[in-house]
Amino acid sequence: MTTTTPQHPISSGFGARSTADDVLRGIDLTGRLALVTGGYSGIGLETTRALVRAGARVVVPARRRALAEEVLADLADEVEIDELDLADLDGVRDFAARFLATGRSIDILIANAGIMACPETRVGPGWEAQFATNHLGHHALVNLLWPALATGGGARVVAVSSGGHAHSGIRWDDPHFERGYDKWEAYGQAKTANILFATHLDALGRDFGVRAFSLHPGGILTPLQRHLPREEMVGYGWIDAEGNPLNPSFKTPEQGAATQVWAATSPQLDGLGGVYCEDCDIARPTDPSDPWTGVHEHATGAERAARLWALSAELTGVDAFASDASAGGAVTAAGEGR
Repeated sequence: MTTTTPQHPISSGFGARSTADDVLRGIDLTGRLALVTGGYSGIGLETTRALVRAGARVVVPARRRALAEEVLADLADEVEIDELDLADLDGVRDFAARFLATGRSIDILIANAGIMACPETRVGPGWEAQFATNHLGHHALVNLLWPALATGGGARVVAVSSGGHAHSGIRWDDPHFERGYDKWEAYGQAKTANILFATHLDALGRDFGVRAFSLHPGGILTPLQRHLPREEMVGYGWIDAEGNPLNPSFKTPEQGAATQVWAATSPQLDGLGGVYCEDCDIARPTDPSDPWTGVHEHATGAERAARLWALSAELTGVDAFASDASAGGAVTAAGEGR
């Protein structure tokens, strides 16, 4: 019986300045299939490039397909691009159905795409956009693709969270901010959800050989900041008035991609799962004196993780582990978009 993985570092030998290529050195991914949401921008792009250099074939579902094709044109022989808007549940179902029809298994799934601190936006049936895009869309995608993940017997699912999960736990009584919206609390809730999602997925999937991890990639200036006015980022001390980076702790995109690539591929994590990582290692629980490092208590615990899973399954109608296939959660019914 697999026990819970302790939430403490394992002395990986890597660190904050390691790059995706560093953690992949000596790892051969030839014949492996990876799926990277948002794998055409920011750290997602660097993740795609690093996985391809290690020999993997990469599927990149993209909300902006034309842009993805342009950005990844030099990798056309190794990368497949398809349409996917994580905020559109019907579109998630359609993408999953197209992929499952190919009959292939998935070895690595990195839930990388996301939005941050956007103005109040409603999608689908009135869902708050950050919770819907960053979490609910990925919950549905992974559950719908479960047959492709489970068949290989050794897949890893990596949910890209953030130190920003410190801003908020799950607002159980108002997850869609119907009673007042705060862009950073909404982002924090979505990032906490990413952590709890990986925790419960790992508990459900480990008997099938599927392990799941979440992580903080670090502070990186990428298109993720598109919704933040320059003056706000200047006020945080991230950049100067001309847009030049000021924070010495910020990583390059190549360094920012490293932790998710490490979580997805490192043999150091064989037999482990369900933990939150940062700087290419398993993170510690947060020390109150340093609230932006490690994992907060509100993002941990099997009970919270199971509760969020149940809420997400109820909202999306998708749960690959549901006992009632007619509920839209079992693999066949979900794949048909019911």
